[in-house]
Amino acid sequence: MIKFRRVLLKLSGESLMGEQQFGIDPAMLQYYAKQIKVLVEEGVEVAVVIGGGNIFRGLGSDSGIERVQGDYMGMLATCINAMALQSALEGQGVFTRMISAIEMRQIAEPYIRRRAIRHLEKRRVVIFSAGTGNPYFTTDSAAALRASEINADVILKGTRVNGIYESDPEKNPDAKKFDELSFEEVIRMNLKVMDMTAFTICRENHIPIIVFNINEDDNLRRIIDGEHIGTVVR
Repeated sequence: MIKFRRVLLKLSGESLMGEQQFGIDPAMLQYYAKQIKVLVEEGVEVAVVIGGGNIFRGLGSDSGIERVQGDYMGMLATCINAMALQSALEGQGVFTRMISAIEMRQIAEPYIRRRAIRHLEKRRVVIFSAGTGNPYFTTDSAAALRASEINADVILKGTRVNGIYESDPEKNPDAKKFDELSFEEVIRMNLKVMDMTAFTICRENHIPIIVFNINEDDNLRRIIDGEHIGTVVR
């Protein structure tokens, strides 16, 4: 018996790099495609939002590129990652639809809420790209917005660590891990696992967030089956 019927999986662009300094590691791409396929085979409706930090992280004020232009460049980077993930999923025999918040008819459908939900109902993996289509918003905010629009049961935030800590556990091995937090606690403690806009959208729309280590085999399936993995924010 699965716990969640419809989920939104949030992946960072950096998660596709593997051990590389930038770009896409084919082994990581295949790994995530196989993890997502397991959910589909369990009967879960899956949407994905992926970042673009492995390709474009943003530029400082000394770059000569203004903030808005840089944000649009970042949105295009997410489209590259979405195309790569789509290809990997289809190579695994999983039906997909790539949907872009910026119109690009040759490679992606435009975002239409009802159509996106229909794809999910037909067990197609929906990959949302180009963020919200607006500058000044992160892909975390895009994930929260899309999860709210498609009535997702939960946001699954895949990271390199197994939950939310009081400080970076990769720098501080004594950092305390939280098993469960409220949105108010996350905002008050200014925990950086997602941006405050994303947390606020989820709080207002009653969408829990599970932060977990996606690089541990079977974690996604175990979460769907109801095991307590990582940190739950509700």
